Amino acid sequence: MARRSFVLVHGAYHGGWCWARVAALLRLAGQRVLTPTHTGLGERRHLLSPAVTLETFIADLVNALEFEELEDVVLVGHSFAGNTITGAADRCPERIRHLVYLDSMILEPGEAPFDILPASVVAERIRLARESSGGLSIPPPHPRAFGIPDGPDAEWVGRRMTPHPLATFTNRLRLAHPFGNGLRRTYLCCTDPIYGPLEAARQRVKEKPGWDWREIRTGHDAMVTAPDELARMLIDLGG
Repeated sequence: MARRSFVLVHGAYHGGWCWARVAALLRLAGQRVLTPTHTGLGERRHLLSPAVTLETFIADLVNALEFEELEDVVLVGHSFAGNTITGAADRCPERIRHLVYLDSMILEPGEAPFDILPASVVAERIRLARESSGGLSIPPPHPRAFGIPDGPDAEWVGRRMTPHPLATFTNRLRLAHPFGNGLRRTYLCCTDPIYGPLEAARQRVKEKPGWDWREIRTGHDAMVTAPDELARMLIDLGG
C-alpha cells in the first residue's frame, strides 16, 4: 500500500502511550503514525482542570493535524475518542481520508457523551468523580473493565491510566455539518468480551446507512490485547 498517515486517538483514562504496540507495527510497515494525548490525561495530566471539555479534546486533535501538516489521514478514535474524531471531521475534513471508530461512542449533534451511556453507568461515574475529586475527574477503573485479563498487560495499563475530566462527558458535541462530513467511515467492533456501555452506539451504526462494519475478536482495549490483528486491519482500511 501507499504510505499513509495514521493518527491514533485514545479513549477515556488513557493517553497516546496505549497505542505503542500498534504504532510500532504500523511504522514497521512503512506508515507515518501520530498518537496525540488529550489535555489533562497521560503525560499531560498536569493540565487537568475544570476548563477541559470535549471541545478541548477536539481542538487538541485539530491542532495536531494542522501543525503536523497531515493530509490523507486515516483517523482512528477509540472509545470516547469517537467523539473527538467526529469533531475533527467537522472542522478539517480536507485533511482526513477515512474515519475509523474503534469500539467507540457515536453521538448525534447536540448530544453529550453521558446522553448515550446507561443511566447506571452515568450515576456511578458522577458519584466516583464527586467522591474522588469534588467532581473534577472520574478515577480510572480496573483494566479488566476494558477486557484486559489480569496479568502483565493489565498491570501495564493500570499504572498508566489517569483520571478523566468529568466535563468532557457533560459537554455537548457541536457540529456545523452532518455527522462524518461526507467522509468514509468504518466501525470496528470489539466482540470478545463485548463492552456493554457502548451497545447503544453500536445499534446506531447498524441502523444507519453509509457505514462499513467490521469485527475483531478481542476486548475493548484492542490496541493492548490484539495489536497485531488490529494493525493488519488498519493497514487494510488505509489501502
